[in-house]
Amino acid sequence: MTKHIIIWQIKDEYRDRADEIKAAAKEKLEGLNGQIQGMSSLIIRTEGLKSSNGDLMLDGTYDSEEDMNNYSVNPKHVYVADNYIRPYMQVRMCFDYNN
Repeated sequence: MTKHIIIWQIKDEYRDRADEIKAAAKEKLEGLNGQIQGMSSLIIRTEGLKSSNGDLMLDGTYDSEEDMNNYSVNPKHVYVADNYIRPYMQVRMCFDYNN
């Protein structure tokens, strides 16, 4: 099993739309569950504690590292990332590991 954790920060110019952006990202990314072979689950967290310095977290579980890599280039994922994530985020931190 391979885990894929991402934390994003929303660009300053979109702060006033943060709730809308986070809700859309959550809906679209979690909508990929069951759509991509080798992806066991994808959970999006939008309500961090006050101690958090990120705005949005992705917690993905894949059958293997190869499946995680295939997810990253899957056209369904690329569409969501290009339209609901990348335009609005200024920081992306990733931590992947095998469990």
